[in-house]
Formats: sequence, C-alpha cells, structure tokens
Amino acid sequence: MSDEIILLDFWSSPFAMRVRIALAEKGIEYEAREEDLSNKSSLLLKMNPVHKQIPVLIHKGRPVCESLIIVQYIDEVWSHKSPLLPSHPYHRANARFWADFVDKKIYPTGKLVWGATGEVQEAAKKELIESMKVLEGELGDKPYFGGESFGFSDVALIPFYTWFYSLETCGDFSIIANCPNLVAWAKRCMQRESVSKSLPDQYKVYCFLMELKKKFEAK
Repeated sequence: MSDEIILLDFWSSPFAMRVRIALAEKGIEYEAREEDLSNKSSLLLKMNPVHKQIPVLIHKGRPVCESLIIVQYIDEVWSHKSPLLPSHPYHRANARFWADFVDKKIYPTGKLVWGATGEVQEAAKKELIESMKVLEGELGDKPYFGGESFGFSDVALIPFYTWFYSLETCGDFSIIANCPNLVAWAKRCMQRESVSKSLPDQYKVYCFLMELKKKFEAK
C-alpha cells in the first residue's frame, strides 16, 4: 500500500532520482515528501541521524538510506517485476562495480566542472571526459550496461544526464563529441517512462546549480 512507503527526496538530487526510477520500474506507489535541505525536517533527522541526507526510503516505518543501497533494497523486496540486478553473482558484482564508479568518478568531478573555475575546473573536466570514455568502453555496443535489459548500472548513471547541459556550458566542451555512444545510451534510457518522468529538465537543473554556485562563491 502507498501509505507504507514514503520517499524523502529533493527534486534536483541525482541520488533521489535513482530511487524514483527504481520505484517507477517496479510500479510501486509511494508518497514523495520534498525536503527543504536548508531546514531539514524532524522526520529526515530521525530517519537518517547518521548522514542527515536524502534520499531516505521509509518502508513500513523503517528507514533505508543511501541511494544505491535503497535501489538494491527495492529490487530485492519487489523482486517479482523488472529485476534491476542480474541473477548471476559475477554480473551482479560487475553492476555494483560500475555503480560505485559513477559515485566515485562522475559525481565528484562533475561537481567541480560546474562548481569550480580555473585550473581546478580544467583538471576536473579532463578527468570527467576520461571517466566518461571508460564508461563508454564498458557500454560498448550493448543497449544498456547490463546488456539487453535496463538495470542497476543504468539507474546509477542516468540521473547525471540532467547535468550534461550544465557540464558542457560551464566546462565549454561537448559530451557528444567525446562520447557519442554514451549520449545515445542516455537518450535510449530517456525513452523509458520510468526515467523521463523521474528526471527534471536539464535547463531547470542548470539554473538551480548556478544559484547554488553563487551561494558557494558568496561565502
């Protein structure tokens, strides 16, 4: 029942987008509660007292935190429909590896490309392009990272498609020129209703990130 599942999230968070996509893939009804991250709710602080961050999935009153852990939890609890992780242990480990790669490489370097300037930004841009090329190499000619089926690694990476316009504008480079297959993959993912309805507009995200950048620079 929908009243058993609550998602504490924030519209522009790529990590919250992962959870929204996973829930949509499974066809799960839930109550979404948008958090004010400058004035976090008592529920968020109670349900995630360690990190005090979104997303948090509350299922039957119990919290599950950290986006990739939440996606795995969703996949295990609602295993009857649209499996996100492969059944074979090796392929499952491989999917987790690439999801972890996204968190360690794409998120931090991407953040510096839109948030920093000068030499720091330039170094981050080079590293980001290299990381994207590594991902493109892993994707190869497959429709999705796991093969024919949209899965865990795709869920981990596709929310960062909402950053592509910001990265290109701030970093003054073209993602499609460097990684055409990765862009084609992203557009393929966007044809899925679970993805298109879970991701906000790239221009809206750009405006939000630039406001965020101004606040950081003002401090």
